[in-house]
Amino acid sequence: MKKTVKVVAAVIENEKDEILCALRSHDMLIPNMWEFPGGKVESGEQLQEALEREIEEELLCTIKAHDIINENVHEYDTFIIHLISIKAELISGTPVATEHSKLIWMPRRNLESLVWAPADLPAVRDVMKQVQA
Repeated sequence: MKKTVKVVAAVIENEKDEILCALRSHDMLIPNMWEFPGGKVESGEQLQEALEREIEEELLCTIKAHDIINENVHEYDTFIIHLISIKAELISGTPVATEHSKLIWMPRRNLESLVWAPADLPAVRDVMKQVQA
């Protein structure tokens, strides 16, 4: 039986309506694909608390996590991911790629131009729909 991993991902928007996108490095699972940055939820952790901790560890900046945008389950070859994408606000610092190959700010309407990790695609679609709202 495959292990299910609960993961939170930050949808961080700047004042120009751009979203922070992270390119998975070649030594990560699902390499060279884009994702919303985040990480695993530890036992007993609240989702927002986990996301704020993960972003501080991975991107060396501080965010405030808000509402859930999307939640989905995706099965990869070796594991199942329960991915919860959460709207987040950059509070202090500038995101730094410590684990990812690259970070970019991408206009919301152009998000689909990147090659996303399959588990992130439902969240990408939901984030793009928000522009019409």
